[in-house]
Amino acid sequence: MLNEETFEERFSLKLTRLNVFVLGGLFSILLIVGTILLIAFTPLKEYIPGYASTKLRSQALKATLKADSISVELANLKSFTQAIQPILTGTLEPEKIDSIQLETRKIIINDSLLNASREDSLFREKIESEDRFPIENIQNKAITNVFFAPVTGSISQNFDSNAKHFAIDIVAKTGTPVKAVADGTVIFSEWTTSTGYVIILKHENNFVSVYKHNGMLLKEQGDLVKSGEVIASVGSTGELTTGPHLHFELWSGGYPVNPTTFIDFN
Repeated sequence: MLNEETFEERFSLKLTRLNVFVLGGLFSILLIVGTILLIAFTPLKEYIPGYASTKLRSQALKATLKADSISVELANLKSFTQAIQPILTGTLEPEKIDSIQLETRKIIINDSLLNASREDSLFREKIESEDRFPIENIQNKAITNVFFAPVTGSISQNFDSNAKHFAIDIVAKTGTPVKAVADGTVIFSEWTTSTGYVIILKHENNFVSVYKHNGMLLKEQGDLVKSGEVIASVGSTGELTTGPHLHFELWSGGYPVNPTTFIDFN
């Protein structure tokens, strides 16, 4: 390149075969890299066969998550239906009340015994005077609770405080209704990694009952339950489970107690 007035040389380029190859190679590499970046970071890739649009992929992901949630809800509904079916069809046999037998007795009153003697009258007057103002210290009375078996079945592992097993394991079929051992309030109803579905009830006289490894829970935290009411179903959930069974714990005053002392599971 020369100056038009002075014909002074401004720029010169000598073309050789090597220069042409080098420049052509650099231009080809830049062109390839630019095309790849343009396709990768722009919507142009949607026009290439085999590439789906970002919107379509997002919709497919949402549909997959929704289908998975629906399948989980279906499984829970199926388990609930299987658990409540025996109750609705009437095939569930009522459990026998532990250690309680109701007997009808005919009381025969002898009119000749109604005339109290002097000793009887004095004894009655003494008892009535003592009960006239029945202000007593309730704490001095022995607290007694009546509990019922949550499920019926064979005990696979007994209460053992030395082995830190503060419960008994009752083997039962999957879907068997789990019932509240007494009237109480649900203070915990959640999923845990180690013990699966867990529900805990608070009863009178500072008693707490714990039910672990359930298949599903039918009560929520804060619900009031009656004795014998179905609160869950037997399952095998959690990492520490060994099969379908109920892990049942009973606590009194913050200390674990042997459930077989209060409940007859046979």
